[in-house]
Amino acid sequence: MARTLRAADHDVLGMDISSEMRQRFEGAIAPDASALHDVQVIMTMLPEAEHVSDVYRQTVLHGASAGALLIDCSTIDVEVARTLNNLALEKGFAQIDAPVSGGPEAAGSGGLSFMVGGDADHVARARPLLENLGKKITHFGAAGSGQAAKACHNMICGITAMAVFEGFALADALKLDATQFYELCAGAAAQSWTLENRCPIPGVVPAAPSSNGYAPGFAARLMAKDLRLAQAAAEMSGQVTPFGAEAARAFTRFSEATGGDLDFSSYFTALKQQTKTTGTD
Repeated sequence: MARTLRAADHDVLGMDISSEMRQRFEGAIAPDASALHDVQVIMTMLPEAEHVSDVYRQTVLHGASAGALLIDCSTIDVEVARTLNNLALEKGFAQIDAPVSGGPEAAGSGGLSFMVGGDADHVARARPLLENLGKKITHFGAAGSGQAAKACHNMICGITAMAVFEGFALADALKLDATQFYELCAGAAAQSWTLENRCPIPGVVPAAPSSNGYAPGFAARLMAKDLRLAQAAAEMSGQVTPFGAEAARAFTRFSEATGGDLDFSSYFTALKQQTKTTGTD
């Protein structure tokens, strides 16, 4: 995202508490939090709600310049998003939640999809910047509604992923040619983003993580986290989502067993191991 913004002639300054992340960042790094005084827009992209809350409460809300625009692109729960928005507004900042879809591939090409929640004027202020990063910006309503849309979206992604991986596991067990089966699905009703970008069998799609040792990509532990957020939203709203619940349990179990650092398509390897175990009992 930072590279894409720089390519669009924005001055971008990076900040992270992780020395490894600072070293990997391709561009200028802020020496400390005092640099926040000199910027007009602060974008956060962090793994979990506790990280966003800590950064807002300990740094951003105290160090940002008056009237700065705060854009949180993390995927967190709806209630935390609403709380942070209220805190930001009380401090005189403009703030929106704007989680994304599309992964590193879309981030690098400016093709992300943004799901946005917040005041319409704040969204309008952020839109030119978001348009440099994304091909689709959808404002769903008040603060937290972007996160609500992301929870629903990611639940569909998680359920679809399980279907794709189970379908390929079964096709493999039935000795079908993986490339032929992929080409069939890609041109038929089984087509999906997960199929085309996360085909789980190595070598079928050269650019897929499976063909590169399942290097993420989007880590399995993050998929598990996002699916748990969807279940929290389901519980909050009273909506029953049985397939979503099973996807959350499956990816959570897999991540806990493996560490979850590989791409979420590596879940396919667990399915195949279950097949082998069942066959030898």
